[in-house]
Amino acid sequence: MRIGKTEKIIHHFILVCLGIIFVLPLLWMLVASIDSSAIQALKAPERITFDNYLSIFSDSSIIRSFFIGIFLSGGQSIIVVLVSILAAYPLSRYKPSYKKSFLYTILFLTSLPMTAVIVPVFQMFLIFNFVDKLWAVMLFTAGTSLPYAIWMMKNFMDSVPLELEESAWVDGASIWGGIRRIVAPLMLPGTFTVLIFTYTGSWGNFFVPYILIQSPEKMPASVTIFQFFGNYGLVNYGELAAFSVLYSAPVVILYYLSQRYMSKGFSLGGATKG
Repeated sequence: MRIGKTEKIIHHFILVCLGIIFVLPLLWMLVASIDSSAIQALKAPERITFDNYLSIFSDSSIIRSFFIGIFLSGGQSIIVVLVSILAAYPLSRYKPSYKKSFLYTILFLTSLPMTAVIVPVFQMFLIFNFVDKLWAVMLFTAGTSLPYAIWMMKNFMDSVPLELEESAWVDGASIWGGIRRIVAPLMLPGTFTVLIFTYTGSWGNFFVPYILIQSPEKMPASVTIFQFFGNYGLVNYGELAAFSVLYSAPVVILYYLSQRYMSKGFSLGGATKG
């Protein structure tokens, strides 16, 4: 089907509008972070300064919140990747009678909003004295991320030919050896995809840490950003923008480091050739 000139213009116009919508907030963030008198609107800096960044780096509570955020997000991502691989393997390689209903249950759990379950979860944390425990928050957020991670990992694992594993079994490899030497290396693009989705979701999670962590000194960076909004609507936009730039850095670095694996795509069917 050929696309006419008018349709092309409409498509390009929509794409340009979407691009502007995404670029403008990023542009404000970068410009306001070096502006001595930043405001909520995008404007040229009156005087370029790095005082906003120096103020962020000199605040020990903010630096600590970054490390706590990395600890929570990194730990959650590692747990989710490891558990989802082990959970997806029997769903991909075997055909148990409960497979279909189990997969539908996983799909249903991915649609549950966190706000609907946070009250009983908070009550459970109170009963078991888990409130204010970072490791407990990490395990809970890992559990909430597992449904979609298992679903994605199972689909990635389906793309790894079973014949490769059978060849390894004939050579004396165990099931765990087949997973470690055959399945896991071929699933690197999928593994990094799940890792990035989990990390970015956890890194930007404001609601769960805000409810389950009570001590200000244990708050991650996603909650610390709230401190830039003062009373009576006063906001330090320059420091807020500098904090936002630094807050975005771990996710950007993670995407940069993993893009080589993600660019390989999810097609693994050619592995049996040759």
